[in-house]
Amino acid sequence: MTVTPPTALWRLVDDDDAAALTLIVDTPNGPHLRRIPPALPLPAHVEHGTAAEEAAQTAAATWGLPDFVFQQAAHAKKGSGSREQGDRLLLAGRRGAVVQVKARTIRPKADALETNWIQKVAAKAMSQAKGSVRQLRMLPADMVNGRGRVPRVDGNTFEWVAVFLLDHPGVPEGTVASWQPAGMPSIALTRRDWDFLFDQLRSTTAVLDYLFRVAEEPAVPLGEEPVRYYELAAADAAAEPGEMDHDLVGEGGALYSVPRLPQAPAGDDGTRAHLMIRFMLEDLALSPFADPLTEADRHTVLSDLDRLPVGARTEWGHLLLDMLGDVPRVPDTHTKWRFRRQLDADTRHQLIVGAASRFNAEVQAAFSAYVQLRHHEVTSRTGRAEESSTLGVLLTPRRDGYRPWDTSTVRVHGDLDLSEEDLQLYCELWNDTAEDGSAVT
Repeated sequence: MTVTPPTALWRLVDDDDAAALTLIVDTPNGPHLRRIPPALPLPAHVEHGTAAEEAAQTAAATWGLPDFVFQQAAHAKKGSGSREQGDRLLLAGRRGAVVQVKARTIRPKADALETNWIQKVAAKAMSQAKGSVRQLRMLPADMVNGRGRVPRVDGNTFEWVAVFLLDHPGVPEGTVASWQPAGMPSIALTRRDWDFLFDQLRSTTAVLDYLFRVAEEPAVPLGEEPVRYYELAAADAAAEPGEMDHDLVGEGGALYSVPRLPQAPAGDDGTRAHLMIRFMLEDLALSPFADPLTEADRHTVLSDLDRLPVGARTEWGHLLLDMLGDVPRVPDTHTKWRFRRQLDADTRHQLIVGAASRFNAEVQAAFSAYVQLRHHEVTSRTGRAEESSTLGVLLTPRRDGYRPWDTSTVRVHGDLDLSEEDLQLYCELWNDTAEDGSAVT
């Protein structure tokens, strides 16, 4: 199928000495106007280069999640000496970005000289990124995330993309950064491009997926990443959805397809429903846990939830709010359950989000049984148990006024090796029970 990209007209507008970008994109619903504001202001009273790094991290932590933004916690050993590994990293799931921020700290010179300077620092940034990944693969390091927690990061567990992030008051028009191959996908962005991606998507996983997607494409001029984004978003919107395998998900399943890149910014419907996923992520990020769970386990759970497509989050948010309002409407002797399940196209990741009338040990056990059963059913059909996982998140309303709900999680992976007795019990409990909100004793 041939997809015709949109007509994207754009112009630069001076805004307090920082360039803003206005896009007019032709869509099936008519012209869409999108103003891309300047990058976030730099922190005051901080050296320019450091300030640019902190501003880039602030954007990723604010619009993404602090738990996915990392920086070296201590000096990394190198040979007989040591060096400070000052890179900023994005880590979500099994993907990582090593981000090298370079700032122009003096007044720009003639365009030709500025272009030469940009090419020089781009080559340096990519060389440093390559060295940082090599170092993390040779010697895992303690990294501090945006919440001040310090897990150990092994570079061998991640697929990497290198990002050269430029802070510059006036990039010469049409400048395309170039460098020697870094041995990994690589991309150059301005800080305004970076802020746009996080503001548009509000998901670290979605930003990482975008970076990997475009890093293998021909480079675009610095500052024009929003134009490329909308061209890809239009192609995604025009793409035909795939087929659903009813043998895999059951006859009750429904195909739900959304573009990987939404044309409207996340949460653009005027409601706060899209924030439900962020609220749940924050609950999981701030909840205490006991041994043997580790910060690496928390990062895995957060990554699994952040996989929910951006284009689906508002609809899921509305549904979750409806669930929370609905499940308490039963007699005290009953518990009402509502569920929504999603199986990714790769059939390896399943997400279950539900609500129940109350939370106690019986509800906790029943929900764990539900997650295990659905994981077993899917992996039995795919034959890919060892590489598959299922995350279950349960919301239960509170009545003390302290907060609106509690959030609980169950995550399973691999072959659960359920006994025949357990499997029969779980099936009797759940496979004869409707998932549409019916009350059960």
